[in-house]
This record gives sequence, structure tokens and C-alpha cells, in this order.
Amino acid sequence: MTGNVFTAGEAASILFGVFFVLLILRVPVAFALGLACLPLFYFEPRLSVMALAQETFNAYNSFILLAVPFFLLTANLMSVGGITNRLVALSRSLVGWMPGSLAQINVMLSVFFAGISGSSTADAASQSKIFIDAQTREGYDLSFSIAITAVSAVLAVVMPPSILMIVWGGLISTSIGALYLAGVIPALLIAGAQMATVHVYAVKRGYPTYPWEGFRALLCALWISLPALFTPFIIVGGILLGWFTATESACVAVLYSALLSIIVYREMGAKEVYGALLETGKLASVALFCIGTASAFGWLLAYYKIPQVLLADVTSWGLGAIGVGFFIAFVFLIVGCFLDAIPAIIIVGTVLEPLAKSASLHPVHFAIIAIVSLAFGLVTPPYGLCLMVSCAVAGVRLRFALKDTLIMLVPMVLVLVAMIIFPDIALFLPKLIVPHLMK
Repeated sequence: MTGNVFTAGEAASILFGVFFVLLILRVPVAFALGLACLPLFYFEPRLSVMALAQETFNAYNSFILLAVPFFLLTANLMSVGGITNRLVALSRSLVGWMPGSLAQINVMLSVFFAGISGSSTADAASQSKIFIDAQTREGYDLSFSIAITAVSAVLAVVMPPSILMIVWGGLISTSIGALYLAGVIPALLIAGAQMATVHVYAVKRGYPTYPWEGFRALLCALWISLPALFTPFIIVGGILLGWFTATESACVAVLYSALLSIIVYREMGAKEVYGALLETGKLASVALFCIGTASAFGWLLAYYKIPQVLLADVTSWGLGAIGVGFFIAFVFLIVGCFLDAIPAIIIVGTVLEPLAKSASLHPVHFAIIAIVSLAFGLVTPPYGLCLMVSCAVAGVRLRFALKDTLIMLVPMVLVLVAMIIFPDIALFLPKLIVPHLMK
């Protein structure tokens, strides 16, 4: 932009340079993003430091972002209200007979939990407390127990209702209902890949297998868990049928979880509600602060037209839809190692959107490639939030479980590759159920 003190290249060097230096100095990501903006806001005559606060506030002034704390509260109410225990019992009846029974139950519970909470962090925290110690007592290696708990938790960002899909839909104007449907098959394929990995580990290392409990036990567990299993259908179905918006669906999920916990299962009192609200406040404040500073960072990228400069050469490569899909996945895989998924969407998603359009990549397909790629960053260092949470619960350093974690990511990479090459893996359900949202 003419009249600016800094060119696009200089501004990009300052923004990313300061940001990565602060990361190396172990400054939290949310603060690093905000501090990286200060030099440009200070030295650019057309801008002011107050603009940082203004842009940060503008990010919070969004109705759709109210869904974030409400889905986090839903996850916490599930944990304290007895819902999780019922889903554990159902998971045991479904997959407890498979080799590596407890680890298989771990993955299956992540599928159920993901369909209700939308938060990988909440999933990793609650399931680490349930499974890591239980698995090691049954003879599972500690590194394996940590790895499968952390890796299975990433399903929550791919399976609807995903908080990342809500943020993406609000930021890049993509139908949240279509994104929800597009995430179902990839999430189930990733879960299948994880269960196959557990099977190989269990056979090779001789992990224990529970006896088959019979159809009667399965039906009993299903009957008890049925009210909880209705939650994702209420959330997703309500959006698709036009009953409520994504934010309103999060409020409905909170009310429904509270009613189940207090009236149906009768395991939640005032003390448990207070604990759930407190934990939600902590998690939501971190997530929303990240969104605010990342939005200011992204605003500066747009102000200096940095995305156009960065992608000027890429668009001339003639990669085609599949080539662009792999390029987008590669960028998000790298970025996810250093950034939380929400600021990564705000900063990188908007940068890559013109590239995806130039290659005629469907917006929903583009979103799912990005979200699945970012899921890897939740368990890969140096960020690896889910892996950090699981390691913290186990009381070990992150590198202790790194080898098993990377092994478990290999079949997930194959799912990502298949999804890029065959777009209908993600687009089949939206085209079938809501074709009007795919135009």
C-alpha cells in the first residue's frame, strides 16, 4: 500500500520474525501474536497502538464465537454429570472384545465424546484422567497409553460439532451445516485407522483382551446411553433443519447435557456445576484471547497485502486441485506444529483461500483438508497441546511418548492423502443431504 513505512516483505519479516523469536523464548502463543503486531502498529504513521486493542475487540464482537464457551461447557458437564461413564460402558460393550480392549474403548469413547463436545483439549484432559492410569495397570506401556489417548482426542476437531468448523464457517463464510456433514466420514476413517493401529500394537505386545459380554449387555448399555447419544443429532439436525444457528445449538447442547446430568442420571449437584463453570472459564478465556490477538495479526497481513505477495508465485505453478490440496495440507501441517488451530485458521486460512479458489477447490473440501491437517498439530511438538495435556496427567515429559505418537499418525496421514485425492470422501454427505448448501 503506497505511503506505508514498510513494504509487504518487510512487514512480513517483522511479524513472523518477532513471533517466532517470542515462541523460542517460550512466550505463550496468544501473547506472542499480540506482541508481534506492536512494532508495525507503533512505527506505521497511519496506524496506532490503540488499533491493536480495537482489532482484538472486533474479533470478540461476534455472535458465532459464543458457541466456543458453550461447547466447552457441554464437554465439562458431560464429565461431571455421569454422561462420560455411560459412554465408557457402551464403548466397552461395542469394542471391548477386540485386541487391546481398553485402548479400543479409549478410541471409541473419543468418537462419542467428539460428537458432543467439539473440543479436543477437553477430550484429552478428561480421557487422560480415565484411561492412562487404567491402561498401565493392565500392562499397557505408558508411552502407548499416552499416545493413543492424545491422538484419539483430535477426533473432536474433525467430528461435528467441531469448534474449528464454527470458527472457519464464521470467518470464511462457509456453511457450518455442510462442514459438519463433511467431517463425519473423515472422522470415522481416522477412528478406524486408530483402532487398526491399536490392534497391531495389541497383537505385537500382547495387550489384554476382554471377553465378549453378549448382546444383552450391549443393548442395556445402548439403552442407558441413548439420551446422551441424541446430543449430536439434536445439534447437527437442528442446524440442518433450520431450527437454530450454530451458536444456539451450543446453548441447546448445554441445556440438554445439564438436564441429562441433573434429572436423568442424577449425578450433578451445585458443586459439580461450579467446577464445570470454572473449568470452562479457564479454557474459554485462553481460546478467545488467542482468537483476538490472531485476528489483529491477520488484519495486519491483509493491510500490507502479504497473502497476495506470498502466493504470487504459487498460483503460477499450475498445481491443479489435487496439487493445491496437498500444498494446503502441507502448509497447515507445518503451521499446526507452532500455532493453536484457531489462530492458524484466522491467519493462514484467509491467506490460502484465494489459492483454493484459483484451483476450483470446493470451499467445504478446502476447509476439511485444513481442519484435518491442523488436527495433527494437536499432537506434534513444539505445540502439541493434546499430547502436552496427556503427558502432564501422566507426569512425564512430552518426548517420552513422541515415538509412539508419530507411529500412530502414519495411518492418519494416509486418510488425509485419500481425502485430498478423492474429494467425495468429505463431500458425499453434504451433496446427498444438503445439496443447496454446496452451490
